[in-house]
Amino acid sequence: MADYSPGQPVTLMPRVTRVLCDNPSVFTGRGTNTYLIGTDRVAVIDPGPDDAGHIETVAAAGAGRIRWILVTHTHPDHSPGAARLADLTGAEVLGYEARDAFEPDTSIGDGWRLAGDDFQLTALHTPGHASNHLCYLLEGERALFSGDHVMNGSTVIISPPDGDMAAYLQALQRLEALRPPVLSIAPGHGDLIDDPMAKFEEYRTHRHAREEAVFAALAAAGRATVEELVPAVYVDVPEDRHAIARYSLWAHLRKLAQEGRVESSDVDDLGSTWRPVAAAPGAAG
Repeated sequence: MADYSPGQPVTLMPRVTRVLCDNPSVFTGRGTNTYLIGTDRVAVIDPGPDDAGHIETVAAAGAGRIRWILVTHTHPDHSPGAARLADLTGAEVLGYEARDAFEPDTSIGDGWRLAGDDFQLTALHTPGHASNHLCYLLEGERALFSGDHVMNGSTVIISPPDGDMAAYLQALQRLEALRPPVLSIAPGHGDLIDDPMAKFEEYRTHRHAREEAVFAALAAAGRATVEELVPAVYVDVPEDRHAIARYSLWAHLRKLAQEGRVESSDVDDLGSTWRPVAAAPGAAG
């Protein structure tokens, strides 16, 4: 395992360097990963928060060669540092859209490609964690820069209404089906993942089991709110994390509602009451 210390540039593979931001939290794990790709002209993926020390370390690691700044999505631990890094380097800022105080010089989407002198990146639109989420595939190495779509050390929070569980799982399936397959994952949080297929399967299995636990708990209760369901579903999660877990539980309920398995008076209201949908008489089970 490569060194994983904040502020220490680490070479993960030819033409790929990681700098860990010192912003640990319950949401970010040990911190946000910033990646530099290329040798002569360099692309930066996810400059992180607007942390002067971190941005200066990234700029120094780029040594005057940074030409592009890409973000996976506009959450506060991934994109705010783009403006400061652009001021230091003059690099072009790229991302899916202007939002959450993030202002790209150029908006990019699914299939967009960046051809450096010695690398090529392809953008893949992967909504779910955020509707504007992009992963970046480093062709040749088949390394996926996954932002918050796949992390190492935990699963991903899906927080409606911008977060969407159905879209998330569809995008996850798309990544798993890429051919040639992904050979490694460089996540937004956590160390390099060297067995992507196992990680994809782990994520799918976890989400399916959680969804069925949500439905079973609701069926047992007859009707319940998200707050009432969390302790019954997240028995494997410390109680101090339940306030966070409720958002993913809500996302599961919204997906189940799309499939006609549950219903609520207002799927967009976190505090609404949910109930299972009774099967029609004589319907096959």
